[in-house]
Amino acid sequence: MTLADHPTITPPPATYGAVLGSRHVVRLLGGTLTGRLPNGMVPVGLVLWITGAGGTLAFAGLLAALYGLASALSQPVKGRLMDRFGQPRVSAPAAVLNSGCLFALPLIGAGGHPAAVAAVVGFAGLMTPPLEAGLRALWPSVLPDPAQRRFAQALDTGSQGLLYIAGPLLASWLAATHGPGTALIATSALGLAGTVVVLTAAPSRTWRPAPTVGAAGGGRLRSSGLVLLFTGLAATGFTLGAMNVWAAGMATAHGLDMLAGVLPAAFSTGSFLGGLLYARRTWPGTTTSHLITTAALFLLGWLPLLAHLRPHAAIALAVVPGLFLTLIITNAFHTVDALAPASRTTEAYAWLILSVGTGQAGGTALAGALSAHTAVLAALPAAGAATTLAILILARRKLGPGRRPGRHRRTRHHR
Repeated sequence: MTLADHPTITPPPATYGAVLGSRHVVRLLGGTLTGRLPNGMVPVGLVLWITGAGGTLAFAGLLAALYGLASALSQPVKGRLMDRFGQPRVSAPAAVLNSGCLFALPLIGAGGHPAAVAAVVGFAGLMTPPLEAGLRALWPSVLPDPAQRRFAQALDTGSQGLLYIAGPLLASWLAATHGPGTALIATSALGLAGTVVVLTAAPSRTWRPAPTVGAAGGGRLRSSGLVLLFTGLAATGFTLGAMNVWAAGMATAHGLDMLAGVLPAAFSTGSFLGGLLYARRTWPGTTTSHLITTAALFLLGWLPLLAHLRPHAAIALAVVPGLFLTLIITNAFHTVDALAPASRTTEAYAWLILSVGTGQAGGTALAGALSAHTAVLAALPAAGAATTLAILILARRKLGPGRRPGRHRRTRHHR
């Protein structure tokens, strides 16, 4: 058989139409975003549910933080299980238990025993289905072409910001029109429905992790490059958490309550636009150089916000650092692809998600403690961005450019 017997197949170009028109892409993206809507709806729904029944804002905030922290901390365990047993056997029971707990909260009542309510909320967080890490693991089989895969991953990361715009708005509207209990029930239904859409798709049902082959395939996640990457991304999460408190401080300082929501929304809009722009072309350089460059631009974007700005100027400038958030996260996931063992990629993705979430909780806590100091509060997001950049620069030799065979590549034996 000659070379002519194997004609070269040119993959479709990496455009919105080509990527979104590829089989399963819209279903997986839409299902994952719908299934993750509770991440943006539950905190607002819990606050409105507790305070609407006469409970304290402090207890409501504690429940919201407990849900988010439990969800983040359990990600690596669920990622490891998915790498061993596949996606449906892990995400399906997790989604059922998560939705069941959220559905049960209105039945317990906001006036129920605080320990019982906290236990149900915490367990619901632990059972959050790992849809984001699962989707990242599916892209190589859904989009074998690297250019299209990078496009889809940037679109995936950028669209996540919409969860924290649409989710709180939807939860607030449902609570205002149908009651806070109904908002929680609708949240549980949306999370379950989105998970079903993903898990019943053929890529999720048939996906299996790469088999363990020798020391490289069965390696542990103890790479110094991965540890430094996760640490750097935790500092990025710190920036996000501090930004939310900074936005609330701006709202208080200017007497405009809407700023507390508009500033993060402007930032998230920038993140979405940044993903769309980044995905439209192939950029020169390595993944490591992209990661460090975008981290530097992310820091520069925060510097103008250190000044005492008027509300309209702050809203416009908040878009700028958001443009580069998606680029940092996307290139961080590509770096995980290069450094993590092929049989542990879902778990490695989950550790990255945990790092960002943990850093975000730390940024929120520290910014809240320093909220009385206006100048310090404005500097905290930039400090987190500077820490990210410093860690990535120090770690640049450990972050690439080595690559490892992924589950979508053929081995020499198969050739």
